[in-house]
Amino acid sequence: MILPTGTKSGKPLNPGRFDTLVSGLEYAATCDTGFNYYTSKGELKYSLPYKDLREKAILAAKKLVGITEVGDRIGIAAVTSPEFAIFFFACQYAGLVPAPLPLPVTLGGRGSYERQLQRMADTGDFTALLTPASMENIMSSALNDHDIPVMAFDDVDKLPIGGELRPHGPDDLCYIQYSSGSSSSPKGIIGTQGTVTANCLGICGEGGLHIRENDRCVSWLPLYHDMGLIGCMLAPLMSQLSVDFLDPSDFTRRPITWLQLIHDNKGTLSYSPTFGYELCVRRWRKDRELDLSSWRGAGIGADMVQAEQLKAFAETFSEYGFEETAFTPSYGLAEITLAATFTPEGQGLLCDTIDMDRYERTGEAVPASEMTLEEHKRTFVACGRILPKHQLEIRNFEDEVMGQRRVGRICLKGPSITPGYFHNVLATQAAFTEDGWLDTGDLGYWLGDQLVVTGRFKDLILWHGRNIWPQDIEWAAQAAATSRCGRACSFAIGSGDEKDIILLLECRTRDEKLLEEIHTVVSSAIRLEIGAPVKLILVPRSTMIITSSGKLSRARVREKFLEGNIIDLQNEVALQIVDKNTRA
Repeated sequence: MILPTGTKSGKPLNPGRFDTLVSGLEYAATCDTGFNYYTSKGELKYSLPYKDLREKAILAAKKLVGITEVGDRIGIAAVTSPEFAIFFFACQYAGLVPAPLPLPVTLGGRGSYERQLQRMADTGDFTALLTPASMENIMSSALNDHDIPVMAFDDVDKLPIGGELRPHGPDDLCYIQYSSGSSSSPKGIIGTQGTVTANCLGICGEGGLHIRENDRCVSWLPLYHDMGLIGCMLAPLMSQLSVDFLDPSDFTRRPITWLQLIHDNKGTLSYSPTFGYELCVRRWRKDRELDLSSWRGAGIGADMVQAEQLKAFAETFSEYGFEETAFTPSYGLAEITLAATFTPEGQGLLCDTIDMDRYERTGEAVPASEMTLEEHKRTFVACGRILPKHQLEIRNFEDEVMGQRRVGRICLKGPSITPGYFHNVLATQAAFTEDGWLDTGDLGYWLGDQLVVTGRFKDLILWHGRNIWPQDIEWAAQAAATSRCGRACSFAIGSGDEKDIILLLECRTRDEKLLEEIHTVVSSAIRLEIGAPVKLILVPRSTMIITSSGKLSRARVREKFLEGNIIDLQNEVALQIVDKNTRA
């Protein structure tokens, strides 16, 4: 019978105080903790103590040394499995630079996946790609025009010992993290040993999660995304915590298994985008035992924090021991390794309801008053304080630093910041201000000493002097729509006063009358909520383009729309009815 690794490490806690990933694993390997991998039903299928991870990684490293040079890039399919962890750390011991790669299931079909891999290979200059045998054919097909060998994990095991270890030092590269491509093609973000260990220390220390000896992490997040890789694999290892992994696809099918693992193993720390909490509420049935009282850090990140959905989760699961104060909103991006800000422990959701009419016209986040119309109110959630040893400024477009409640560009500085993008000098130069601060591309404002994020500048719709956020339109549509509707995407086309605002809404019906009803209800809700003309188009399921990290890519959906590759469901259904009647 397989048993999970323990929660207590058996050694003095050392949360993140290492200068390389190798030194972190060397210490963790003396402990009783490790990684555990579960099925969709919550059954343990593999346990990987850190001691075993070290031994297997060293053996694999000695084999990789024989076919590589120091500093070579190795693409690794980031499956939620022991093999990914083993080969990721094998690269650390062999002086190689791993690049976690997304999986086909996340990118909307084989063709889309192959194009994404090709873009990554064009910039990554990989020496080899490592993958499960089940993915070998699709990776080989994608890289048919690239001189890059694709090797199954088992094939590496068959290699002879190639030489001695050459572990990375504190000044070396650590990995290449590809951006999700939500607003552009994916870029290879450089992670150094210094930036990664600095961020792990910030996450684990008193300004972050304040790791304790009884902490245990539970995660379903993909390991090709920074929240999964750094937040739920590397940071726990660097703090000697055990982690219970659930495959992302298994979470999608059975989200309650995530909560069941927290119950079974008394998990204390677990992160998710807002939609993960929302999915649990939709799938929950009250006929099962559940105790979430151990869960002290329910993190939220990766996308906009939505208070309404989170409060619904807290209300649903409060009778099972979950406390709303466990919510830990944070802000970050891969360019700062992972985390930039953390909500103080026990604070929960700090909500700020502002007058959107004032905000859209002046850029000021003024609190809504009793006189503010409901449709002009918008509630944001604070994402916490900047990590120790890091700096955050809100700047306008003249690079002037802004004060309280003035919306501007979020700029960051500190030891976790990437030195740039791999083989992309222009993108690196564009990412930093003249005085060396990272311009995140996000907008936000100060609420006391805490950051409030309002959205990405590239997504902002400028319409007749107003700043309209596409997510406001999308959320209004989804709130008004029936259960037969899914994802929504809003963007603008045209320029100046001739600009049109478009909203695409996925529907799971082809009934003409039902589509007409949905269009009427949603259009009315948007007019009331937004107060601007929005052209609503109902589209089939799977129309939206989703990034490898699960984010909506508005830029790519807009491009698809402009190319004429969007199906208008109402037009299509009407034409089919006409055709049917003509034939009759």
